[in-house]
Amino acid sequence: MYNDKAVNTKAIIKNTEKFVKQALAKEGTGHDWWHIERVLNNAKLINKSEKANWFIVRLAVLLHDVGDRKVIKKEEDDFSIARNFLRKQRVSQNIIEQVMFIIENMSFSKTLANKRQGVSKEFCVVQDADRLDALGAIGVARAFAYGGSRSRPLYDPTIRAQKFKNTKEYRTAKSSTIHHFEEKLFLLKDLMNTKTARRIARRRHLYTKKFMQEFLAEWKGEC
Repeated sequence: MYNDKAVNTKAIIKNTEKFVKQALAKEGTGHDWWHIERVLNNAKLINKSEKANWFIVRLAVLLHDVGDRKVIKKEEDDFSIARNFLRKQRVSQNIIEQVMFIIENMSFSKTLANKRQGVSKEFCVVQDADRLDALGAIGVARAFAYGGSRSRPLYDPTIRAQKFKNTKEYRTAKSSTIHHFEEKLFLLKDLMNTKTARRIARRRHLYTKKFMQEFLAEWKGEC
């Protein structure tokens, strides 16, 4: 638990929710407020077993996309948005650093070059909760929403799925939404940190696989 008696955690969460709703109000890439709410639900389910610090988890989930380059429409992420907000809320420096470490290191692209060892329970819960929202029926919907926002084709059979070695390669690659399934979504099942997330991911992974099979069959006129 967060024990700083000088800080009203309920007020901080309330203020954070209001701030995030405003920041993501016009978001159309699949990283809107409802994404945040779903990730919170995933995190709550995972944390029943993990028993991580819920205040840290909740702050990280709420703020993890406010400075995302896709949301702010910039070339690079702006982590100062979340950090400055937490400072204004008089959150202790220790908590800020834990929350910011999660936000700054949880993305798929950041894990391509290195797999972090010894990360906190809070990090594992937040990362897994976010990744689960990229799988299954909602994951499929979000993939096409993001692809549309970037003018990506649904599918281009003249190109092949790529394997990325680092963040730069992943972020600058030209691809289609269906190729994104192979380049990222199908990899997530084996990247989950927690037992609960692995269980949920297996089912959502199967759904995502079946969707792609049906898509390609229809594309070729086989059904």
